[in-house]
Amino acid sequence: NPNPKTIYDFGGFPDELYKVKYEPKGSPEIANDLTKTINYTTVAQDQTMGLDHGAWTILKHIYPLADIPTFQLSIDYTKPASYHYELAKQLNYLRNKGVLIIGSGNIVHNLGMVDFNNPTNVYDWAREFDTTVKNLLVKGDDDSLIHYEKLGKSAQLSIPTSDHYLPMLYILALKNKNEHASTLYESLEMGSLSMRSFVIK
Repeated sequence: NPNPKTIYDFGGFPDELYKVKYEPKGSPEIANDLTKTINYTTVAQDQTMGLDHGAWTILKHIYPLADIPTFQLSIDYTKPASYHYELAKQLNYLRNKGVLIIGSGNIVHNLGMVDFNNPTNVYDWAREFDTTVKNLLVKGDDDSLIHYEKLGKSAQLSIPTSDHYLPMLYILALKNKNEHASTLYESLEMGSLSMRSFVIK
């Protein structure tokens, strides 16, 4: 899409969020090149798709002037985590072209257990899993993060659905041998949401 529009793919949040507009130019050339380069799976184009909140809520803080060409990738979260990790390796050529790749989600994301009345509350299991992931990121143990279902009860509670967790695996798969993950920001909010952010360098 050469001119992606802001998508408000959520409900029940403050009115201020629905007034935000973040509409950079698209990047049809790179998007088209990607569909031809990826052979691990078939990549389809949608020339009407805008930017959902997984993209614009992040980018508006990094590039507030919306002056960087942008396109968003959707994921098939019915596929296993190992599938996404292997697919992500084929995106590495974009890094070599100087394209910034962002994986947006929450390591701990259980909306069914959010404590809206107590923003500073943190469930023990949420803290446990967020800390486990942090330690595995620092250690470079991607295999354990791919097979997160083996990480116990805290993982099950933290990842009731994988759509928020899987973007992290795309970023991990793009690491070069001499690169490591380091935390940029960490917090836990409303009981069951982790805001941990990290960078590969």
